[in-house]
Amino acid sequence: MTTETLKYQRKELELKALLEITQAINENKTENVLLNIFKFTCLVHLNIKSLLLYVFNEQEQFFERRISHQVKGKLPEHIAKADVEENKDLGKLSVSLSQEYSFSEVNIYVPVYHKEKMLAILFLNTKDKEKGLDLDFTQALTNILVVALENKRFARKQLEQERLRKEMEIASSVQRMLFPASLPSNHRLKAKVTYFPHSTVGGDYYDLVQPTKNDVYFCVADVSGKGMPASLLMSNFQAALRTLLRSGSDLVTIVEQLNSTIFENTNGERFITFFLGHYRYSDGRLRYVNAGHNPPVLCTEQGQQMEVLEAGTTILGAFESLPFLEQGQRNDLHGFIIHLYTDGLTETLNPREQEYGEESFLQYIRANPCATPEHFHLGFFTELDAFSEGVPRRDDLTLLSLQFNGDAPL
Repeated sequence: MTTETLKYQRKELELKALLEITQAINENKTENVLLNIFKFTCLVHLNIKSLLLYVFNEQEQFFERRISHQVKGKLPEHIAKADVEENKDLGKLSVSLSQEYSFSEVNIYVPVYHKEKMLAILFLNTKDKEKGLDLDFTQALTNILVVALENKRFARKQLEQERLRKEMEIASSVQRMLFPASLPSNHRLKAKVTYFPHSTVGGDYYDLVQPTKNDVYFCVADVSGKGMPASLLMSNFQAALRTLLRSGSDLVTIVEQLNSTIFENTNGERFITFFLGHYRYSDGRLRYVNAGHNPPVLCTEQGQQMEVLEAGTTILGAFESLPFLEQGQRNDLHGFIIHLYTDGLTETLNPREQEYGEESFLQYIRANPCATPEHFHLGFFTELDAFSEGVPRRDDLTLLSLQFNGDAPL
């Protein structure tokens, strides 16, 4: 058989190999199918007896074994990027392996590059030494396979991102429904909230419930973590809280039940800081429980007295049963302002990595003791923005301010 005839036959086989792999790609075959077609195409149509294919995993930064055929030695599943080095001038590849592994059965390597980045390495051995192998074609065919695998990975990643985006949109919509549709602003109670979620779905929660004309419940909470898990936990928390408030249970029972619910749902792996207050207009009594939350600030006597409300217990969900629980109470409050907030406020940073801090917040309250909630928020966030100098927030931020006038008629 002449040399020209051999060349013709080899080109014919190469075209068959190219046709089979491109047809499989066009038919959108799965990754495993593509890998199998590539393997058998190489074995049937090309002068290849044994082969290994390692494809680079961008996320894990290693080469991952995807094909192994007719290689009996022990092979690594992964090869670290740092352990692979090619000298293009000499045409040599250096792979650092531990002594238990060996590539002695494959003596030819075919690197696959894209813009100086090595995407894959094909190791092989030929059937017939005299027939040789068109390395350029083998490299091109491998490149077609690897690019197809990359495209599938990219498409899969896009679909996953789209799925997550839709899930986050749904979670965000659900979360918006958890918050009160509106807050009261009348002669008895003026309320104002400013809420900045750190991402599409935040971990902060606030609420204000008036089951009767004589009672007002108000709360603020911060769940550990972010994103979908935090949103789902907060949704369950809000549903449980609303149910308990409708039952007319006392604050101690409500907090104990909430702790049990969170612990059962998360097995102690997540927790919530929480402040719950209850004000009764008829006798001016304020009761509250602070469960490991930033203590709200109470201003009374036309701003002449100010205190932080700390009485309560530890964070909810960390323990199966709360180790201690104290209910705070203030009597004869017929005109007062209370500011509830989450740690995103005090932990706001400036360019020098300094936190705004609790003391700065207290100083601002002292300077503006009788400001209405609307004016208080306007002035305070002007100050906070000036402090941060444009540094992006690293956490959700909530400020809920309530101004009660207990002496106002029903």
